[in-house]
Formats: sequence, structure tokens, C-alpha cells
Amino acid sequence: MTAKKSKKGPTKGSGGKGRRSLEGKSGTLPAAQRHWYDGKQRQRSANRGAGPGGQDGSRSERRSDASDLLVGRNPVVEALRAGMPATRLFLANSLDPDDRVNEAARMAGARGIDVVEVTKTELDRRCESNGQPGAVHQGLVLQVRPYQYWAPEGLLEAAKGSDTPPLIVALDGVTDPHNLGAIARSAAAFNAHGLVIPERRSASVNMTAWKTSAGTLARLPVAQATNLTRALEGFKKAGLFVVGLDSDGDAQIPDLDLATGPLVIVVGSEGKGLSRLVREACDVVASIPIGNAESLNASVAAGVSLYAVSRRRAEAN
Repeated sequence: MTAKKSKKGPTKGSGGKGRRSLEGKSGTLPAAQRHWYDGKQRQRSANRGAGPGGQDGSRSERRSDASDLLVGRNPVVEALRAGMPATRLFLANSLDPDDRVNEAARMAGARGIDVVEVTKTELDRRCESNGQPGAVHQGLVLQVRPYQYWAPEGLLEAAKGSDTPPLIVALDGVTDPHNLGAIARSAAAFNAHGLVIPERRSASVNMTAWKTSAGTLARLPVAQATNLTRALEGFKKAGLFVVGLDSDGDAQIPDLDLATGPLVIVVGSEGKGLSRLVREACDVVASIPIGNAESLNASVAAGVSLYAVSRRRAEAN
């Protein structure tokens, strides 16, 4: 006796049994609170009529793969408040209601930054592929454009056009981005006009530097020099004095008469200090009087020196 073949019928419906699995996760922002939606639609409409590089055709989509990611609610909000150029804001689709999340989404939407809701797993993957495995993103990640460095000549012109004597900080082989960010923060606090860093063997403006600077790098110009010694010589020809920081300097920063004039302060690397060629390019090599410690961290030395210069300038006025 042969077995009776069963005729395959249509697939049965869920009958409502799978309804709960189709519902959104708790904590997802309702549509009424998604303030970025209108801005997102406007951005998409603008992009449809633009060239392959975006609205002005100057940036290709491939560049977005090389963009950096800023993670965490406070850093993202501070970056958006400071107007840091960004291309996309990622939100985890299971976020709990939070004022910082709402503010970030609202600012991104107002600026036409694309806002995308993804899973937490997708955010983890993006952070890992960006070289930040295990990053505590708190469900909020901002994709920013590659930093646009100034030319040393442009920074010089901007400094000379200000109401105060030019004050520029040059970094000679500072490779720790934490130090770069901290120096930027001090430079802004004491009214420096910008930083100059070498193109090679130097920390760059990345997310570590950005977070350490507490958003300062969104407003403080950073120039990148192919040859730092040549850039310093150019500053000298323009009338600026170049002062290098070193523990065995010929003068002391608090007594520096050059502080009230147009000035470049050069901070050496964390371990070796000033390189030979840069040291030779300095008009003066100055030290910071300290007690029992052998030396100061590069960012601390920069902060102390900038404070001393600021104080001398205030006294002169």
C-alpha cells in the first residue's frame, strides 16, 4: 500500500500569534518626537538634484567611508553645538528617552544632516570597523567629515588680521592626540590664533583629539605644514618671534620680554623635546621654572606658557 501524498496547501497566516514580534521595541521615539524628519527629507530632496559629490559636487560618497566617528551622547551633542561638519547621525532604534538624544536629533535635522535609525548591533559594528571596538556609544554616533587643515600662510594672515598680536602654537613631533586636544583647549582659552602641526610624525585631528579638546577644535584653526622648520622661518620673515620650550632654555617663560609681541610658541615632543632643526630655527629657547619634577607633560607645558604670555600681555595693556 503506497503512502498517501499530502497536497501542499497555502501557507497559513500567523493568526495574530506573531503580532508581538512585529511591534517596535520599547523606548523607540514616537513619530511626533522625531524632530529631524523634516530636515532629513529636505536633505534628500537637495541631494537628488545635486552632482555625485553632494550639493556642490565637491565630495564623493567614497569619502564618507574614510570619515571618522564620534561616539557618546555628550561628545556628539557638544560637536553639534560647536557646528562641527558632519554627514550623518546614527541613532539606536531602542533608545530610552533622553534630552541629549532629542537635542542631537533636532540640531542634526535643522542643519540637514542625515539622521539614520539603526540597531545597537549595527552601531557596534560601525564603531569596530572604524577602529573603536567596544566604544561606549550610548546609542548615539556622529559621522564627521575628514578635518580640513589650514595652510600655515592662511593661519598667519588670519592672525595678523585680528585685534591682538599674533599668537600661534607649533607642535614639534607631539604624537599623542590627547596632548594635541589638551593643547588646543589651552590655546583657545588664552586667545591663541591657532596651531601648526607637521604633516608627518605628529598627532592628527582625530576623534581622540576632538574629545580631549572639549569641542575647541571645531573653532580653533589647525594648520598642517609639510616642513615645520620652513613654516617657522616663514613666520619669522613675517615679523613673528619664535620661542621654543625646553627644560634647559636660555630664558624663563615668566620673564620673557617677547611675550607682548607677535609670537610663535613651539612645544616639543613628549620624549625628545625639540628637534635639532626646529631648535635652531627658534629665536629663543625658554624654560618653565619648576620644583622637584624633572619635566612637564607637553600639554601642561603649553598651558603654563600660554598663561604666562597672556598675563604679560594683560599687564602691558
